[in-house]
Order: sequence, then C-alpha cells, then structure tokens
Amino acid sequence: MSKERARRRAEREAERERLAAARAERDARAARRREMRARLVGPVTGAVAGVVGAVLPRPARPVRVARQRGYLARRRRTENAVAVALWFLVQALAWILLDSWMARLGVFLGSILLLPVLVTIVFDRRS
Repeated sequence: MSKERARRRAEREAERERLAAARAERDARAARRREMRARLVGPVTGAVAGVVGAVLPRPARPVRVARQRGYLARRRRTENAVAVALWFLVQALAWILLDSWMARLGVFLGSILLLPVLVTIVFDRRS
C-alpha cells in the first residue's frame, strides 16, 4: 500500500511541477509583453479634451509600417520605378531640347495624361 501512495504522491508532485512551469512561462511571457508595450508607448501627453482625468499614451518612437513582400509586390515596385524614371527622362529631354515654355508645358501635361494609359498598355497585369 505504501508503494501505491508513494507513486500517487510522485504523480501529484510531477503534476504540480508541470503546472508551476507552465505558470512561470505564462508569467514570463506576460512580463515580456508588458515590457514591450512600455517601450512602444511612451509617457502620457495630457488630458483628453472634454474628459477630466483621461490621458492618451504617446508613441515612444514612430511606428514603422512594413511594405508588402513577394513576387507581385516586387514586380509592381519595379514597374512603378521604371514608369517614373521614363517620365523624368521625357521631362529632362523636353527641357533640354525645347526652347519654348509652352512646348515644355505641353510635354508636361501630355506626359501626365498619357502616363496612366501607357502603364496600362505596357504593364498589363491581367496576362
């Protein structure tokens, strides 16, 4: 009978230790989360208009928004960069080759109006 009690006691202690380890992990995770939140949110800025005693947290540093990754996003960025580079090239050539301000203005307005059309035709994303 004492062997049975010893076995059950060992099982209870093992279960107690497992629960304590899980609780310690959960507490450590909560502490890391609190510390991260404290780093991301700085001191409060002051009372909210119209509400006495209410305060708003101020971000400790600017929030960075990650850009999209992947093949399609990279392709779109490349296509946009090519379109902008060609647009600037056309503008530079117009300024160098044309002497008339009206001609330069015409090239500028025409290129602004034709850029979406040419992007749609050249960079057709449906195929």
